[in-house]
Formats: sequence, C-alpha cells, structure tokens
Amino acid sequence: MPPTALPRVDGARPSPMPRPHPCTPSSTPARPDARPHRSLRDCWRALRRGLLLILLLAGLPALLIGPAQPAQAAMDYAKQVLIGHDFAGSDLRGATFNLTNLREADFHGADLRGASLFGAKLQDANLSGTDLTDATLDSAVLDGTDLRNAVLENAFAFNTRFSNVLIEGADFTNVPFRNDVLKSLCASASGRNPVTGRQTSDTLECP
Repeated sequence: MPPTALPRVDGARPSPMPRPHPCTPSSTPARPDARPHRSLRDCWRALRRGLLLILLLAGLPALLIGPAQPAQAAMDYAKQVLIGHDFAGSDLRGATFNLTNLREADFHGADLRGASLFGAKLQDANLSGTDLTDATLDSAVLDGTDLRNAVLENAFAFNTRFSNVLIEGADFTNVPFRNDVLKSLCASASGRNPVTGRQTSDTLECP
C-alpha cells in the first residue's frame, strides 16, 4: 500500500528570519541623506552604559574599603641637636632619636610608641604623660627628666642612666632594670598611672 501523502497546508508562514544585532553594521548601503539609524544610537548608548558600569565596578572596592592610606615613614632625628625643641602632643610613633641632644625638650603628651632614643641626652626633658610603650631607651641619659604619668610598658632601658627623675604615676611594666637602678627608682616610686591604673611601685615590683 503506497504511503499516504501529507496534506499541504496552504498559507503556512515561513519561519521568521533572525533579526540582526543592533550593533551589527547593515550590509545594505545607506542613502547619503539618511539619518542615523535608531538601532545605532541605541547601540552607542548601550556601550556608554556598559563602560560606565565597568568603571563603577572597578571603583567599588575602594568605595567599600575607603581610600588607601599612604604609609607614613617614621621620622628620623638621629644625631641632631634639638635642645628645648617642642614635641608636645606630637605623633612620634617609631621615630628615631638615636644619639640626639634633647636636653630640655618638651615631649609632654607625645606618642612615642616604638620610638628609638638610644643614647639620647634627655637631661631636664619633659616626658610627662608620654606613651613610651615598646620604646628603646638603652644608654640614654635621663637626669632631672620628668616621667610623671608616662607609660613605659615593655620599653628597653637596661643600660639607661636615671638620676633625679620624676616618676610619680609612671608605669614601668615589664621594663628590665639593673638592680642599682631599680633600688633608686623604688626609693621615689609613688602614684598611680592615670591611663593604665597601675601603681608605679607595683610596676617596678618594688619590695
């Protein structure tokens, strides 16, 4: 038996041709007097929006994290003569004062955490209320120096010369001293540090 022929459906619409991408140039030449095609204008707008989005996404981490802070180089005052210089209230973290003449200098309330004052001359200097945590004071000369209410926690001062220093309220937690220096400091230890709340005599572990 011969196969049955499929009926022909008249009026069937052919499959629609795919529309060209709006950013694809047309193969049909444009008339000289023709105005720019709308699809091309839309294409340029889309490109501009895309570029703007890329720029915004590229800058998003900076907006979320905040502007990068440039690393501040530690100040170097080594081997200078700074007699009577005013450093009161200054941010001197990590600064270097090795072998510097700081006689009668004013450091009241300055931040000297991690600073190096190796061999510095600090006669009659005002170091009251300073933060000398982790500072290096080895071989420095402190004669008549004001250390009242200063914080010297973890400072290195084993060979530091202390003479007639004012230490009321100073915090010497974890600072190593020679026995003769420790005995001299304990003889005048008094007060409580206003920042750490520790008694000076306790931080020196005076007997």
